[in-house]
Amino acid sequence: MSVFEPDPMMLPREVPLGGPRAMLVRRSLPGKQRRTVGAWCFSDAYGPTELAAAPGMQVPPHPHIGLQTATWLVDGQVRHRDSLGNDVLIRPGQLNLMTAGHGIAHAEHSPGRHGPVLHGVQLWIALPDSARETKPHFEHHEDLPTFDVDDATTTVLAGSVAGHTSPARVYTPLVGAEFAIPARGTAVVPLEPDFEHAVLSLGEPVRVDGIEVPTGALRYLDPGTKSVTLGAGAAAKALLIGGVPFEERLVMWWNFVARTHDEIVEARAAWEAERESPGERFGAVAHYDAAEGGAALPAPALPNARLRARGRIHD
Repeated sequence: MSVFEPDPMMLPREVPLGGPRAMLVRRSLPGKQRRTVGAWCFSDAYGPTELAAAPGMQVPPHPHIGLQTATWLVDGQVRHRDSLGNDVLIRPGQLNLMTAGHGIAHAEHSPGRHGPVLHGVQLWIALPDSARETKPHFEHHEDLPTFDVDDATTTVLAGSVAGHTSPARVYTPLVGAEFAIPARGTAVVPLEPDFEHAVLSLGEPVRVDGIEVPTGALRYLDPGTKSVTLGAGAAAKALLIGGVPFEERLVMWWNFVARTHDEIVEARAAWEAERESPGERFGAVAHYDAAEGGAALPAPALPNARLRARGRIHD
């Protein structure tokens, strides 16, 4: 077992999201020191971005394997289309949860007639070995549990908080919840002590047990923690993620979560073969016009060295 102790403050880095019309997002997970929080293995926060002179989100068809994508908006709209035939406009307060399993393709775009601001986050959940080859499926939840914890309005995306449980289907014990904290407000949030957790600052900085977390950063909380105090100077939103520490070693490359280099090679080859002529593994994204949204994204070149499975913290 590694004796390395990662920094609990996981600062984001800016990366482009999808193709030649990419917008910048703030990626805090995976990081160099810590790769997962429970089964949560990826966090891209974006905005608030003014869209008056910008196209917004423009991500053409691309593939996924071995994970679930969870999309959550604070402001704006995103159109989701996938190879199962789903065509859904997601709005704030709604959860898109796409389970890739053996393989799926989807596209994400700001709609042609969109609001003036886009602000949200996409997270990935690694599927355990027992579920990662499952058939792909999609859920859109508009009616999630919402209640107050002290000053904060709380919405449960996944798992349970204070006895309120989300209907979203997940494959490992985990939690995801948004806390809308008013100016100078506080909330003492009960936590599952068997879980590790992290708090993501979605907009204005939030305080986590008195420590300020800047926009787009994650503050990690060790297993055994029974509660966390959230606070804010200005009105802010925080996203709590957590779960039982995920001990399976993962190979994460591009949009794929696997266990071995060879699985990545196989999935990449399948996608490249299907980009222009959709096949059985990933399929064609429904109701998608490449002339308007752009051609399906090509997979990047593989590195010269073999990809190595890695654990949940630096190794």
